[in-house]
Amino acid sequence: MIGTVFRTDDVPVGDRFDYWQELVARTRSSALVSEHADDFWAEQRLMELGPVAVSRMSFLPTRYRRTEKLVRQADPEFYHLTLLIEGGLALDHVGRASTFTSRDLHLADSSRPYDVRSADDRQGGIVTGMAVDFPKALLPLPPHRVRELLGRRLPGLEGVGALLADFVVGLDRQADTLQPSDGPRLGTVVLDLMSAWFAQLLESEAALSPETRGRATAERVQAFIRQNLHDPDLSPPVIAAAHNISLSYLHRIFQERTNGEPVAAWIRRRRLENAHRDLADASLAATPIHTIAARWGYPRPSDFTRAFRAAYGTSPREHRQRALAGPQ
Repeated sequence: MIGTVFRTDDVPVGDRFDYWQELVARTRSSALVSEHADDFWAEQRLMELGPVAVSRMSFLPTRYRRTEKLVRQADPEFYHLTLLIEGGLALDHVGRASTFTSRDLHLADSSRPYDVRSADDRQGGIVTGMAVDFPKALLPLPPHRVRELLGRRLPGLEGVGALLADFVVGLDRQADTLQPSDGPRLGTVVLDLMSAWFAQLLESEAALSPETRGRATAERVQAFIRQNLHDPDLSPPVIAAAHNISLSYLHRIFQERTNGEPVAAWIRRRRLENAHRDLADASLAATPIHTIAARWGYPRPSDFTRAFRAAYGTSPREHRQRALAGPQ
């Protein structure tokens, strides 16, 4: 498991709001105010991924103010990226006033005051979001350009923004299956995706190092493959064309990310793993084997059977029969 879960329910009612303020201060030192302070509720899963902290936060309506005084007292020199999942937020930062709803992202700078508040202060109007906190020095973009993004609504429904949003949400969903040793590598992925996305928004991709661009592109390629495994025509040339890169560049950045595994081999392994899982799923017992094969990019049953036997040493039918029979 990666990450630590904190719940206000774990402390006495009278201490819960102060407890939450102490938790928030670990990454985002702010003055908190809430109409629900006397009976407060919040929870957080904090994942430390090397120098990057990713957390899922849910809380009753609250106002978070980072004042000039707090900035002067202590400044960790961090950027704070927030992905809103549920509820609404309003932000005043660097002279911009914006509101945010589900799947919106916004970026804040710890060196400048900000005022974040729940847009809906009804009883029970819980706000949920993912937070990413990281040292400003790790972002390979000029600070004066990054300032253009502060306080703005950054949509997370398409392109690299959607890929980043899905990745940080996926970290939370898979936290129980991840190991602490995975943390630094996952933190690097988050940084690369943020860097590539911010550079794209600023049309400053040339400012990124080749390594950062390559890792971010490889992440986009893998997401594209996962979404298109059903397509029997999915191939390295198709993938390269979809991402406007050369075939040789695709092979190079991909194998750097997969410890040398070629693109076509990675596609084949993913397809077979998914089919292997579905064949053992009791809820799919009535689904014909050829239907499952086609779902994962094998329209010809004979091709599927041959590939499956080569990978697992048994036929799809035999695997299904053993898996569904249960312990003998």
